[in-house]
Amino acid sequence: MSRSKFFSLSTVAAAGVLAFTLAGCSAPAEEAAPTDGTLGSLTVGATATPAGEIVQFVIDSGQAEAAGLELDIVEFTDYTTPNPALSEGSLDVNLFQHAPFLDLYNENTGDNLAVVGQVYLPPLALYSKTVDDLADLPDGAKIALPNDASNEGRALLLLADAGLIETTDAPSTVSDITANPNDYNFIEIDAASLPSALDDQDAAIVNFNYAGAAGLSGDLQLVTEGTASEYYNILATRDELKSDPRVTTLYELLTSDETKAYINDFYNGLVIPVS
Repeated sequence: MSRSKFFSLSTVAAAGVLAFTLAGCSAPAEEAAPTDGTLGSLTVGATATPAGEIVQFVIDSGQAEAAGLELDIVEFTDYTTPNPALSEGSLDVNLFQHAPFLDLYNENTGDNLAVVGQVYLPPLALYSKTVDDLADLPDGAKIALPNDASNEGRALLLLADAGLIETTDAPSTVSDITANPNDYNFIEIDAASLPSALDDQDAAIVNFNYAGAAGLSGDLQLVTEGTASEYYNILATRDELKSDPRVTTLYELLTSDETKAYINDFYNGLVIPVS
């Protein structure tokens, strides 16, 4: 898939994140529901690709307006800040992570952010600019991996499923590799830097959040996750908002037949809507 297929979002730098308003100003979660028959507004934290694009579609397709829901998107360029922003109340929901990542965040912080539901799978894939086939990956190849615990373990499982290495049942770091017959060298780096690492390494395991934004095409993939993955990205919120009509309505729109058709058409199999 060429980079031109992904639209460029207009952004304004602010406090380490890129924020932009797509549909008016959001109402704080504490405010009373509107009395004009609408649901009100939500502030949605999202990485640009594909989460921001999918929420943008919900707006542009008229689904949000028809449901009486006003959406503001705050775009994030990393995985570390959207959950604290949600916890602190500057967001009402976020869309960028899978449930194991959220579970680890809650465990490490003592927070209680909640899963609303699965939305889509951005399959993790092993990309290379130097070889065209997995069998051509040389002994001693340098392979870059995401360095956060949940995604590094996911990357190791992808390599193990492809028969490149063996690991413990629930790996989290390269120390959990139990067999590496081809003597691959693993470089652990920040997930956002993985696309650029392909210029220096033989291969890199990249989440589509960053692969799509960097214009990495499907023909660079040597191996990819299947749809049985547990790593579908989720809509998350604070526990007290989990049953809020605005939140449940947004989830319905994100998983509507119209939105699923958009995901299938726009990403051509590189992002998979939840069944």
